[in-house]
Amino acid sequence: MRCRDIEVLWDETRGDCARALKEQVTIHLHACPHCQVLYEECEGVAYCLSCLPVPEPSLDLARRILDHIGSMRIRLRTEPLILASARAPFGRLYVGFKGQRIAYIGIDTGTSFEEVRTRVEQRLRRPVVRGEAPPWLQGTLDRFFETWHVDDRVVDISDLTEFEQAALRAAATIPRGEVRSYGWVATQIGRPKAARAVGRVMARNPLPLFFPCHRVVDSSGGLHDYFYGLEMKERLLRMEGYRRAR
Repeated sequence: MRCRDIEVLWDETRGDCARALKEQVTIHLHACPHCQVLYEECEGVAYCLSCLPVPEPSLDLARRILDHIGSMRIRLRTEPLILASARAPFGRLYVGFKGQRIAYIGIDTGTSFEEVRTRVEQRLRRPVVRGEAPPWLQGTLDRFFETWHVDDRVVDISDLTEFEQAALRAAATIPRGEVRSYGWVATQIGRPKAARAVGRVMARNPLPLFFPCHRVVDSSGGLHDYFYGLEMKERLLRMEGYRRAR
């Protein structure tokens, strides 16, 4: 079980979650310092997990382990991501692509290339090399900022978990110029108790324009947070025609 899987399950362990699954969460937390830090930040989770009864042995534990090993083998592929600079109406972008599909977009905030490369490698678990933006890539971006739509065939989110992919695809259904809550996204993907986990997915979104996490807000309608700052989130929404109700 991976750290990202644990984050998704934290909220669900409070409700009707299989006992065997709760045991796996507990075992992972005891062994993972990274998750222990996040664990302490989640209100009530420590108490809930400490009170869980001892579960019966999971009959499908071996299958889960094999599935996890298989997924890790896939994610540790060595095909590099090519990271190039491209232009946008509001400045420069870092764009990562494999073949003719885009797997990463980052707004250039003045951070060095090496820092961006490290962040992308950690997020996608794939080596990153510097390259030049081919004509098709800049053309794709230009068309996107004219229509705020991108062809799915040029987008690659295969390095993400199924939960992450589902949450991002749900965000992509939010109409241009409108916003929805984290809870709305969680409900759309059949995980209504996972609003907090949806928030973490949006915060780590590797394609924040194509999968518009800037259209996802808190339950009160507040912009809440954005990796590139609330000013940029508000600017993107204004570009799409969004006007917040007074």
